[in-house]
Order: sequence, then structure tokens, then C-alpha cells
Amino acid sequence: MPSASEVFGTITVQSKFGIVIVMPLLILLLRRIMRRMPQNLDIGAEINALITGRLPQREMGPQEARRTESTGLVDRSGTVEIFIQDMLNEKPVRFSPQQLAAFTQNFSTKLGSGGFGHVYRGVLPDGVQIAVKVLKHNSGQDKRMEEQFMAEVRTIGRTYHRNLVRLYGFCFDSQLKALVYEYMESGSLDTVLFGREHRIEWEKLYEIAVGAAKGLKYLHDDCHKRIIHHDIKPGNVLLDSNFCPKLADFGLAKLSNMDSTHENFSGGGTPGYAAPEVWMPFQVTYKCDVYSFGMMLFEIVGRRRNFYNFSGEDQDWFPRQVWDKFDEGELEGLLLERGIKEKEMVKAKKMCMVALWCVQYLPQDRPSMDQVLKILEGGDQIATPKNPFQHLALSDMPPISIESSTNSRSDETTDNSSAWFMNKYEREEASSSG
Repeated sequence: MPSASEVFGTITVQSKFGIVIVMPLLILLLRRIMRRMPQNLDIGAEINALITGRLPQREMGPQEARRTESTGLVDRSGTVEIFIQDMLNEKPVRFSPQQLAAFTQNFSTKLGSGGFGHVYRGVLPDGVQIAVKVLKHNSGQDKRMEEQFMAEVRTIGRTYHRNLVRLYGFCFDSQLKALVYEYMESGSLDTVLFGREHRIEWEKLYEIAVGAAKGLKYLHDDCHKRIIHHDIKPGNVLLDSNFCPKLADFGLAKLSNMDSTHENFSGGGTPGYAAPEVWMPFQVTYKCDVYSFGMMLFEIVGRRRNFYNFSGEDQDWFPRQVWDKFDEGELEGLLLERGIKEKEMVKAKKMCMVALWCVQYLPQDRPSMDQVLKILEGGDQIATPKNPFQHLALSDMPPISIESSTNSRSDETTDNSSAWFMNKYEREEASSSG
């Protein structure tokens, strides 16, 4: 039996060995923390923030994070920092106004502006580029507003999809409310479609349309709680360095309307893309996103904006041109005029058919994004659409039938969107009679 001195001697040796192993890791961690700190930050406060779980982390760059997400593999090298990193990645990081000012050099480089606010380019201390969206109407700070803001941020932060822009963090302050996103190197889809400097092949445009449909389907069907985007348009489809599309600004409708006493959301969206019911005093449903997606499809096909001449002449409105030519059996000619090549004609016609279904006047006549995606990816055949613009020629528009809930998925069983598909029996009957 070993003596007490032998036992304690062994423990002492093991303790020393443990200290030799752990101390370099702690030193490495502290050095990395200090390297990524702005010069004007308090070191003690940052270390305390690390302990409480609020240190703005970004040791794993966006590209590495995306590879990790897509493959499901995580580098478990055993360092203390990676362990802390994994914990912090569970939720968006809360930044201070001073930190965001430092990251963006006092908001000196504006990337763009939109209905929800201005976007500025920034760089985290470890060199990772970010996009900081400063929300409009962000003055004031009370408990109810903070709870709502945090709830929406948590909802946005839980959305992980290849075709959604990743939320890194946020700022909630009495004078500044902002969201921090991953930076998208290739800008937005509207610059590709309508700008003179960016021209990409039709096949890539089709892939962008499919990717955007996947992102929107995820928001509608695969989130814990359905998210209605409210503002689908080319300007909110961002492109990374490989032109992979990612939807931006999802979930911002509620954040920008927290001071409203109305529960029903109306008047949102961008004219030209927003569904008819959006401008009416009713609760809108996820089908408003489907309508906007259809309008965006027209612009992808035509590589032009859907201009509408409000003087009463609608010959310049491309969606109406598509319907008229389709109804007359001359759609191919219109597409050839828009630069569509013969080898691309099948997919271009498919996009036009899907778009015509998406922009049906009545919400219940529009398909779901799941159905849209199945068609675009080469699934079931699509039935002949009816005229979605018939109401424009009528002096008395038909009333909009509003579905019951924005978040319940049960309303999918009560609409008529299944009519846009030809089931197997109908296709067999059509082929035998032809």
C-alpha cells in the first residue's frame, strides 16, 4: 500500500502537469482577446463580458462558419477559446453603440438605404467584414419595446439557412437600434439585373431565383414560427462572392413597427412588388410574399424593372406583356426580344408561368412557396394560369378574401392553390384527349 507521501507526491506531480497544459491555453486566450479589442475599450470590462457571455466573438470567420454549418463538422481542437466560441454562437451578440461606431469608423461608409434604415460597412477587430443596419424610428427605450425587440432578434437569430443573410448581433440603446449582418461581397440582385457593370449568365440567374425561393420557403414553412418577409424584391436578395442568393431584411417589419398600437400589419412593402391586399386595412398573410416573389420573377426574366405607366396605358408593364403574349400564344417571341436564347427557353417559360400564378389577385389563388420550388426545380407540371390582371379592367374590383392567420399553417388547406398543379389523373386525361 503506497504511503501518504507517495500519494500526495503523485497528486502534486499531476497538478503541476495540469498547470503546464492549461496555462499556455489561458495565455493564448488572453492574447487573442487583447488583439481583437479596440484600443479605447476597458480590458477588465471585456474580460468580465467574456465571463457573462457578452463578448463580441468572431474568431471563426463567416466562410469557415458557413462550411461548418453546411457540413455539420466542427473543429474540436480542445482549446478553451473554441469552447467559449461554441457557447456564444448560440445567440446573436449584443454590441454597444461605441463598438458599432468603432467597427464602422463612425458610420462613414454607407452601403445603401431602405424602408427600414441605412446600412453601413464595418470590420470586426479580427478583420471580418460586416453590414450594420441602423433602424429608423429607433428613439426611445422602454421595457415593452426592449422585450419585443429582443423577441424578434431571437427569432431572426434562430433562422439558419444557406439562402438567408446571417445575423451576427444587434444593438439596443435609447439612441441606437441596429442589426449586424454578414457582409455580402457581390451586392444585391437589382445591381446585377439593372446595372450596366454586372452581367451574368441566364443559368446563374435561374439558380438565383431557385435559391431565393428556398430561402422564402424556409421562412414560411420551416421556422419555429412562420416569418412573413413583407418586402421581397431584388434589392433584398443579396449575393455572396459566388453569387449565392441570400434574403435580407426578413423579420424587420415588426422591429420597425414596435411603437404601433395596431396588431394588423398593413401598408408594408414596396410599390410595384407589394400585393393588392397589403394596401387594404386587413391582416395580410404569407401569400403577400408569394405575390412579391412573382413580380421579382418577371424582372429576372426580362432583366428590366416592371415599369407601369400610370397614365392609363399599360403597354410598358412587363407582367402585363407576359400575360398578353402568353394568352395569344406568342410568349416565345417576347422572350426572344428580351435576350432569352433557345436553349434557355424552357426554363424562361416556366418562370413566366410560375410568376403568373404567384401574382393572382386573390391570395388563396396563389401557390405556396413549397409548390413554387417544386416547379422551379423540375417537379410536377404546371397548369395553365388564369388572367391575374383581369381586375384591372373592371371598375369594381372583387373583394379580397383574407385568410385567417399569418402564422398558422392550417390555412394552407383552405385555399385554392392546389388548382395550379395538374395532378397525375388530369395529365393523363389531357394527354389521352389530345
